[in-house]
Amino acid sequence: MTVMETMAEAADHVTDVCSVPPERHPRPDGQDSYTISEVVAFTGLTAHTLRWYERIGLMPHIDRSHTGQRRYCNADLDWLDLVGKLRLTGMPVADMVRYAELVRAGDHTYGERYDLLEATRRDVLARITELQDTLAVLNRKIDFYADAGRALASERPR
Repeated sequence: MTVMETMAEAADHVTDVCSVPPERHPRPDGQDSYTISEVVAFTGLTAHTLRWYERIGLMPHIDRSHTGQRRYCNADLDWLDLVGKLRLTGMPVADMVRYAELVRAGDHTYGERYDLLEATRRDVLARITELQDTLAVLNRKIDFYADAGRALASERPR
C-alpha cells in the first residue's frame, strides 16, 4: 500500500485534528462575528499582524461589514490558533503560506500537506532533542552548585 493510499484510508476513518474547533469560542456558530479589536483581544495578535496575515495569504478571505470593517468568524479563530501552533514550531512564514494555499486548493493536496507537516515535525523533534541535551547540562550545573553550596554551609563554623 502506498503512502497516499494509506492516507486516503486514514482520512475515511479519522477526523482531521485541524478541523476540530478549540475547546470554546467566545460566541456560538451563527452569532460569530468578531471585529478586528475583538480578535486582537482573543488571540494576543496585533491588528497589524492580522492585516499582514491576510495580505500575504496566510488568512483566508475575511468577510467585511457593510462599512468595510473586517468581520472574523469562529473558523477564522480556529485557523489563527493553528497558525499560532505552526509559528511555535518554527515553521517559516513562507511554508505557512504554502500550507494555507494547499488547504484552500482542496483535498487533492493532502499529500503535499502531509509532507510539509512531516518535515516540520522532524524539525521540532530535533529541536526537542537539542533542548533536552541543553536541559541535562543545566541540571548538572545546578546540581553541582547546590552540592557546593551545601558543602560550604556545612564547613562554616557555627
